[in-house]
Order: sequence, then C-alpha cells, then structure tokens
Amino acid sequence: MRITSLANPTIKALRALRQRKTRDEQGRYLIEGIRLVAEAIQCRAPLDTLIVAPDLLTSAFAHELVDNYAGSGGKVLTVSAEVFTSLAGKEHPQGIAAVGRIQYTPLAELPTANVGWVALVEVADPGNLGTVLRTADGAGFSGVILVGATTDPFDPAAVRASMGALFSQTVTRASWAELIAWCRARQITLVGSSDRGASDYRTTPYRQPLVLALGSERQGLSAEQLADCDLVARIPMRGRSDSLNLAVAAGVLMYEITRGH
Repeated sequence: MRITSLANPTIKALRALRQRKTRDEQGRYLIEGIRLVAEAIQCRAPLDTLIVAPDLLTSAFAHELVDNYAGSGGKVLTVSAEVFTSLAGKEHPQGIAAVGRIQYTPLAELPTANVGWVALVEVADPGNLGTVLRTADGAGFSGVILVGATTDPFDPAAVRASMGALFSQTVTRASWAELIAWCRARQITLVGSSDRGASDYRTTPYRQPLVLALGSERQGLSAEQLADCDLVARIPMRGRSDSLNLAVAAGVLMYEITRGH
C-alpha cells in the first residue's frame, strides 16, 4: 500500500516531527537521505520504520538497503513522491528517510572512556552541535554531554551536520552540578576553555580521561563554571577576532588533546 494523501494521519504525525516539542512528545525524529539512513542501520540505531518514495529512489545501493531492512523484519512505509517531498527538509530529496527513536544514556551509565567526553553547556545552534558530534567521533572521544538548556541533537540540522556520528556517539544530558559530581566521583579531569584561560591550549597538560567543557556561543562558560574546572585552556587569537566559532574551537581542542595518544 502506498500513501498518496498529504492529509493522511500518519504523514501528518511524521511532518510534525520538524518541531522539537513533537519530537520530545513522540520520542521520535526523522533521518533523511541515503547516507544517513545507511549509517543509522549500520550503527544499529533504534529505528521505527523506513519511509520510501520509489519514484524518487534511484540508487541501487538504497534499494538494496531497503530490501535488506524489510527482509530482516523492519517496517517500510511506501509513499508517493509528493508526500515524501512534504516530509523532506531539503530540496531534491533522495526518496528515503527513517524514523528514529530518541535515546539518551544516563550519566551514571557512561562507560569508562579512553579519552573522554565533550560537555556542551547551553549550546544553541544545532549545526554546531552536530559538527561537534562529528568531530568528537573523528578525534576519538566517546560522546557528548549536553548540559542545561541546549539545542536538540535530534533537530534535522544537527542530524545532518553530524554526518552519522549521532548514531555512534553516546549522547547524555545532565545539569552542571551533576556533571561536577560525576567527574569528582570518577576522578575525571574537567577541562574548560576560555579566552581568560590560564594556559595556552598547546602547552596545557591533559590528563585523561577528561571532560572538555565548552560554553554557549554567546557567553561561553560562566566565571563560576570556570572556577569549577580543574584547568582552563586558552586558544590565542592573533587577528582582530576575539573568538572562534564553537565547533571550530571544539575541533582544535579535541585534536590537541588526543595528539600523541
């Protein structure tokens, strides 16, 4: 059976997943595009269903992906090109999407990490969050701890920017107080970043495992939060700009922390 009506209740519920409130209520989110859907399946991310528009799906790899998923007992929802386009978040949709189930790992259940985690404190931009997830994966970090009122890691922009890292990285939520208590109990080094940091990031001694804490795009870490850190690293700015983009700064620091390890 192929759904062709834009007013179909199932389609209306899926379209509503563009909104964070609905994602939180349903505990579901959309994954769009061949590469991201393939990554989700290969990483065994929890999925409810695949959404397929045969008229748009031209990739032989994608057809094989759908056949294998259906053959393993997965649910496949077939829709018209018009219906799929109404769900898509970008132009020229590829005709395949998935509905994922939102899952967070409790802070107390985080496994021991070889390097550590990135803590993002009240980060607002989903593109930055997704990029940090992707970079954390590349640098060998174990995941991201979202502290306070952060943006949604399951926002379509964050999912796209993560380039699949959302499915392999551990994502956790916590308050700042919970993060501090957890680090102290496990003897995990808490590393802050600020232009007021005491040491150059290139000469800072990083004892692993650690948590690299980064504040919001607008305000960074507060003075109180910086005081809670075991050390605070500074990235020198040589031009007129007084700071780097959050995701860029995170990448610079993550790769410096893992250099030589």
